[in-house]
Amino acid sequence: MYEIKKQIYLDLTKNQKSALCNFLRALVKKSPEAGVDEILEKFIEDEKYYLEINASRFEFLGEIIDDEQFLKDTELYLKECRKYYDYKKKQEPIIQANKEFEKKKRKFLQEVKMSREAPTKKQLYYYERLCKKYNIEKKELTSKLEARNEIDRIITEHEQDNHIAE
Repeated sequence: MYEIKKQIYLDLTKNQKSALCNFLRALVKKSPEAGVDEILEKFIEDEKYYLEINASRFEFLGEIIDDEQFLKDTELYLKECRKYYDYKKKQEPIIQANKEFEKKKRKFLQEVKMSREAPTKKQLYYYERLCKKYNIEKKELTSKLEARNEIDRIITEHEQDNHIAE
């Protein structure tokens, strides 16, 4: 898409070209089901209307909107945008799978790190309070991971007991 941008709208300024390309790309993104010809036709129709009522976002199109080169460039850019968004849509499952994998990897690495570190004072205090509250014999906790798992186990066991009692 970026190579195409260098080849089209050669008579427009950098800002004009950028604004027009951004607008066209947004049109393609907004209407994923519409074809390139439909989008082009709608864009030309809307721009002509806005130029007539002097409310156009792109006043510079007034002289070139019917120009054959402008129409070719616009169609070429719209096709390239459509290819880009279709490709992106096809890549979505792969991207999601990579995100899931990275999430699991971060969780695993965090647990490895926690298994090597001593439990915090807060964890030990909370664990002691839970043991006292539920009359459980205390164990010697050697890592943050073990402390977290033990605290979670106690809480889930006793939450289930509380739900049954109600």
